[in-house]
Amino acid sequence: MSTITMRAKMQVQEVKRFQGGDVLKAFAVTSSPFDKDGNSEDNTYAKFSPSGSLELTIANPALLGRIEPGQKFYLDFTPAD
Repeated sequence: MSTITMRAKMQVQEVKRFQGGDVLKAFAVTSSPFDKDGNSEDNTYAKFSPSGSLELTIANPALLGRIEPGQKFYLDFTPAD
């Protein structure tokens, strides 16, 4: 049996900062920029995951204050035991 994996591309829309934690809201990417041929990696991801949202609280001190609205991240799904 093959392993199921999935990768989504998300863009942070909002960050709320609290003492000891940041709350992030991100949504699936769906827009430009396009290259000279009219292609966009964002739209390539949107073709297979056209919508999605994520709300995540981060309490890792090494990450607090480092994630900003507008940044894009890959979200990888792999099976967990």
